[in-house]
Amino acid sequence: MINVILCGGSGTRLWPISRTLLPKQFVPLFSGESLFQKTVERNHAFCSDFLIVSNQEQYFLALDQMQDLNLDLTPQFVLEPVGRNTAPAIALACLAVDPEELVFVTPSDHLIKNQVAYEQAVNSAIELAQQNKLVTFGIKPHYAETGFGYIEASGDDVLSFKEKPSKDIAESYLVQGNYYWNSGMFCFKAGVFLEELKQYAEEIYNASVQAFAKTEKGEFLRIPLPEMQAIPEDSIDYAVMEKSRNVKVVPSDIDWSDVGSFESLNEELPKDEHGNTRTAQSILLNANNNLILGDQRLISLVDVDDLMIIDTDDALLIAPKGSGQKIKQVVEQLKRQGSELPVIHQTAHRPWGTYTILESEDKYKIKRIVVKPGKRLSLQKHLHRSEHWVVVSGTATVTIGEQTQLVRPNESTYIPIGEIHRLENKGKLDLVLIEAQVGEYTGEDDIIRFEDNYGRI
Repeated sequence: MINVILCGGSGTRLWPISRTLLPKQFVPLFSGESLFQKTVERNHAFCSDFLIVSNQEQYFLALDQMQDLNLDLTPQFVLEPVGRNTAPAIALACLAVDPEELVFVTPSDHLIKNQVAYEQAVNSAIELAQQNKLVTFGIKPHYAETGFGYIEASGDDVLSFKEKPSKDIAESYLVQGNYYWNSGMFCFKAGVFLEELKQYAEEIYNASVQAFAKTEKGEFLRIPLPEMQAIPEDSIDYAVMEKSRNVKVVPSDIDWSDVGSFESLNEELPKDEHGNTRTAQSILLNANNNLILGDQRLISLVDVDDLMIIDTDDALLIAPKGSGQKIKQVVEQLKRQGSELPVIHQTAHRPWGTYTILESEDKYKIKRIVVKPGKRLSLQKHLHRSEHWVVVSGTATVTIGEQTQLVRPNESTYIPIGEIHRLENKGKLDLVLIEAQVGEYTGEDDIIRFEDNYGRI
């Protein structure tokens, strides 16, 4: 069975720890592990292969985090240039495997703590999927949640899918006992899903087939942008599950959370004797039931209860518990202002390493750049800035125009505006350097690439 892991979404309700280029599924929130890594670990018990559907930026995050698990896995990747929701993503994944292959579709950002019950639920789903059924997983609700869709069931028969309900309706679902949270997990044969998609969402099916036929195939499958944009956007629920007569549900009580808000994240983190999640650097006086995330500096709370304090290098969020749904409004306002804060952290992860913004002002920016051994940046130029590089440790192989030189610790080099250049680490240790950018514009989109090992041209 193949585990198809969907890595879409940016987790805006968990801003500022979650951002477009490092969404919540890749943030190491749980004893140094991410939700993505936990997904791989729990599904490794019964999945022989993994196929990860992600965008280009998340490809490198996912690959690095899978390697960190040391599970001897070689995952496949389907890279989407733009997201078109879950129905196209799953269709493209199913087109990449044998039609008779069992496919287990899971989000990458959910937390499941009861592994024994989880494996029992998956085994039940496998039995139904082998009978050519489309199987979904219904989570047994423990409270009247208004933020989830629901599945009405009779045994393993699906009677209906329900939109996110009001509080009163959610409470009535809880009383009736045959309503389940829609988990977003599915199990079926790849060919069975494609046939149902063709029947109930033929336009999505045809466009997906056409896009897959033009896919760049290599170490990953990259969908061309025009063909991806031509696929209608829709969820698997709307496109197939709510219309098909071939759907079964596996009721599941697996200690599940979608970790979709700071309130739900707070429920999963260890607490002190006063109900506070606390960092190594915190002083709390008469403070109770506070969520504290941040370890860059001392956080002190005095005479406050039920707050959420989220501290990162470049943004601080303070809100009372219960207001987590409003964080999306903050992100939307930042986007309208043209801020990069919803997109990227002060330390950004790249396929070749990382960079950290040390200072950014009008007309200049200073970064700390780390290039991993054997990696290199794209061959590129900038139209609005020059760059000064000072090597701190390691040895840099620097190409500027037609010339290539070695730059060692305490040596520097200069790249004029408009000059084609490249930075490479041919050594066995990390290359660390300080970059000073000077120019009228120092945004990350001032890059023209001519050649790139990672297909980003």
